[in-house]
Amino acid sequence: MAWGTTYIVSTELLPADRPLLAGLLRALPAGIGLALITRTRPTGRWWVKAAVLGALNIGGFFALLFYAAFRLPGGVAGTLGAIQPLVAVGFAAVLLHERIKRVTLIASSLGVVGVALLVLRSDADLDSIGILAGLAGAVSMAVGVVLTKRWGRPATLLAFTSWQLIAGGLVLLPLTIGLEGFPTTLTTTNLVGFGWLATFGTAIAYSLWFRGVQLLPVAQVSILGLLSPLVATLAGWIVLGQTLSIGQLTGAVLVLGAVWLGQTHIPDESNSRPVPLTPPTTPTKREIP
Repeated sequence: MAWGTTYIVSTELLPADRPLLAGLLRALPAGIGLALITRTRPTGRWWVKAAVLGALNIGGFFALLFYAAFRLPGGVAGTLGAIQPLVAVGFAAVLLHERIKRVTLIASSLGVVGVALLVLRSDADLDSIGILAGLAGAVSMAVGVVLTKRWGRPATLLAFTSWQLIAGGLVLLPLTIGLEGFPTTLTTTNLVGFGWLATFGTAIAYSLWFRGVQLLPVAQVSILGLLSPLVATLAGWIVLGQTLSIGQLTGAVLVLGAVWLGQTHIPDESNSRPVPLTPPTTPTKREIP
């Protein structure tokens, strides 16, 4: 739901036409801030694993998502992103041996239809490269979630989150410099927007997300991502005074139904066990309970 505020914050508070900059300033400052708090660095193979997870979950995902948003109407890009739960379920079945349940497929499909009704327009122009970027972004996030579950985490939650945010920010840094550059000035409004995205929308939200990935089956946690476009639509209605059609209201009901359906079934005991820490660590006072 926190991620659902990104659209309205970006359009109302941030500099125009700089989506890569928004992604960079979401990820890198948040990652550095958490790193300063935890003072924990990766060791051994985790330098590579953290880089891979950061690229999949943060840097690559943001870049592909923003590129798709540039090439496609927002509704099309949002609908493509909604297939992420279905993709994640498939990868989880292969890599984690999580059984694909009929209720999960129904909930995920229902969610795609709901998001499409929320954000898709009949006059939307389709661009093949934009569609590929949107699909690749969904796959990037899905694979990142599954590998996060498979590899576990070797440190505290905040340290683990900081590694990925820094790695993702470093992926976005050269893209931002090469394609957009940096604005010469930032207003107080811009700083407030970047501050919101870096703290609540990224540092806190991703910490809770990675904790959920550790504790829940991939299918359940992935379906929760459908709440993001729902919150974005409701924020536009509440804050900007945008109207909601009957189709959008129907889509909202379908999304809520999909999320509820995806959380109500009881997972197999083998699939519901949290991934252990490797090696075990003692939580610190700074870790979110």
